[in-house]
Amino acid sequence: MQKMRVRNHQVVLNRSVGGDAGIFTFLIIMGAFMFLPMLYVVMQSFKPLDELWMFPPRFYVVNPTVDNYVDLFTLLSDSWVPFSRYIFNTVLITFAGTFGNLLFASLAAYAISKIPFPGRGGVFWLIQRSLMFTATVTAIANFLTLSKLGLMDNPLAVIIPTWGSSMGLYLMKQFMDSSVSDSVLESARLDGCSEFKTFWVIAMPMVKPAWLTLIIYSFQGLWNMGASPYIYSEQFKTLNYAISQITAGGIARAGASAAGTVLMMLVPILVFVISQSNIIETMASSGMKD
Repeated sequence: MQKMRVRNHQVVLNRSVGGDAGIFTFLIIMGAFMFLPMLYVVMQSFKPLDELWMFPPRFYVVNPTVDNYVDLFTLLSDSWVPFSRYIFNTVLITFAGTFGNLLFASLAAYAISKIPFPGRGGVFWLIQRSLMFTATVTAIANFLTLSKLGLMDNPLAVIIPTWGSSMGLYLMKQFMDSSVSDSVLESARLDGCSEFKTFWVIAMPMVKPAWLTLIIYSFQGLWNMGASPYIYSEQFKTLNYAISQITAGGIARAGASAAGTVLMMLVPILVFVISQSNIIETMASSGMKD
């Protein structure tokens, strides 16, 4: 039987100690279950070749070695394009694409959500319908557009289309509808704030969970991007493409492939770990009432 107490004429239910312990135990088990695949990938990267191809496979490492990482960096160093160039391309595309996606999605979402203009509903209807089309469907149209603009074989061919992502715009718009109060914006305008200042100082902090989620979503997609149909020069390729090409040499490079998988996985995980605490905190405290 759950204990009850009365606070301001309201009945409040208290969970028992056993209930709290049960929930905590369940969360620990689920967290460990979700963490196991990542741990297995890390273990694979430290296995010598004879353990990598052992059947049935072992979850743990008997004779750990760092030779896989040494082989990976040796293969990358022997490429005619410097290893640092691949890293620069990946960082440039990831950060420029993520920043532009966040900025333009937020500005467009604020305009559609909070500034009345003719045809606003029709514009949002088109945005919703655009979510039905995958990148494969729009690849030919994008190729022709970028070719006419003279952006082929240029990092901008990957960065600029990311800025117009419908998914980010839809996410920000829906969150602004539910979290940004019209009365708060009107008060800011009456106090003399310009429209851009109202957007940047008032609206954006109120939708912090949304744009942190968008950062994670966009960053992960761009960081893990492989070969692009719009870039064919080796000096503009990304790190993920370089690793996939080098480690596609067969069984002898299986260890280097495992090491490359770990390296590509670490950065998105680090970004998520840094951001997820802020997402939980702001989701718990961002609600406002008129």
